[in-house]
Amino acid sequence: MTQQGVRWTADQVLALAPDAASRTAGSKLGAAGPWSEAGSSDEGTVWGLCRGSGSRPYQTVIDSADSTGPAYKCSCPSRKFPCKHALGLLLLWAGEDGSVPRGPAPDWAEQWMEGRRERAEEKGTTGGASGTASPGDPEAARRRAQRRAERITAGAAELEQRLADLLRGGLASAEQAGYGMWEETAARMVDAQAPGLAARVRELGAIPSSGPGWPVRLLEECALLHLLDQGWLRRERLPDDLAATVRSRVGLPGSADGPSVRDRWLVLAQYDTADTRLTTRRIWLYGAETDRTALLLSYGAGGRAPELTLPVGLAFEAEVSAYPGAGQLRAALGERFTPPAPARTRPPGLTASQAAARFGEALRSDPWLDSHPVTLARVIPTPDGDTWQLADADGDCALPIASSLLSRPGLWRLAALSGGAPVTVFGECGHRGFTPLTAWPEGAGEPVSLC
Repeated sequence: MTQQGVRWTADQVLALAPDAASRTAGSKLGAAGPWSEAGSSDEGTVWGLCRGSGSRPYQTVIDSADSTGPAYKCSCPSRKFPCKHALGLLLLWAGEDGSVPRGPAPDWAEQWMEGRRERAEEKGTTGGASGTASPGDPEAARRRAQRRAERITAGAAELEQRLADLLRGGLASAEQAGYGMWEETAARMVDAQAPGLAARVRELGAIPSSGPGWPVRLLEECALLHLLDQGWLRRERLPDDLAATVRSRVGLPGSADGPSVRDRWLVLAQYDTADTRLTTRRIWLYGAETDRTALLLSYGAGGRAPELTLPVGLAFEAEVSAYPGAGQLRAALGERFTPPAPARTRPPGLTASQAAARFGEALRSDPWLDSHPVTLARVIPTPDGDTWQLADADGDCALPIASSLLSRPGLWRLAALSGGAPVTVFGECGHRGFTPLTAWPEGAGEPVSLC
């Protein structure tokens, strides 16, 4: 992830952190004080000894130029990946103040790198051998898919009845029944092997008593859920792309079987969302030649951070393959041809009114879409009472910033970057407002992650 001596910025390093605590701890180790024998090679290897609580310092080594993403090795007992010592060493290296000079690697770092090279060669030599395994029984797979479709159909029919009962009894009954009713319904959808329906039902349970206007929001979401139910029950009559979108929204897994697109991809944003069982990492890419935006999803179970990490502002040449579905932007990352390296590229921007129109166009293909990625050009973050908005510097339109961002430091980072001047902002435009994810200052300048 370094090329010809170009080093990362501090923001790109901190984007690797698995959580906020690691980011804070790694920042404290980003100074020369606890480090000794730190060094780096022309190939992108970084190493150093970090003084800890024990009698022996921790040995930390990083391969920052691996085309599949940075690799780390540290003798500390931490189970986080990367650990705070790896983050601190990368921050020290990114500082370019002479604390991490070029030089020969010590034996312990060279042994680790040699082992990585040997494993890569073995994998390249034996990679084709595993391809001789016989495929699974296609008839058995067809029967399993048919049984699951029948269970989802039964679940969708039951959900339709429950929605009809809710509307027949009046929306006020939802407030009186409490969350238990929705959780029980969601559990029924899980039993029907329709996790997408279960997730949307749980979202319904959070709407009653959520503030002024909640009955209207509940009715809107019930209508969208009804539309998804009907789409599944009548999927044979839908166009292929829309039917694929319905299957994805219901929760059926898909495969990235679209044609491969090779381009130089700029990393626009990376952020994580988590629940008690799963951490989901979303990475937005922009293809400089195809003018295409793609979404990579990566998952980590049991509180572990997903393995795929691509810091904002880096670009690399690779192939991606699209998942099926009308208006779907999700893609799978294929072969990489160059390691990620800092780039000056930024996507072309839209006005606020054009961004809203772009979201409307996306809704025609996918009515259940919450937001759509867009880049705003020459906008100014402006307070508007208790909220904020992104106002066109050269027009009279503005987009409200999503309320979920108002209490996050990203908003103040955006306001500080702007200082009242126009900026370019990439984010997600949806019915809840605009969520800024990355910003660039006017003219030249490094991207600033707002996640």
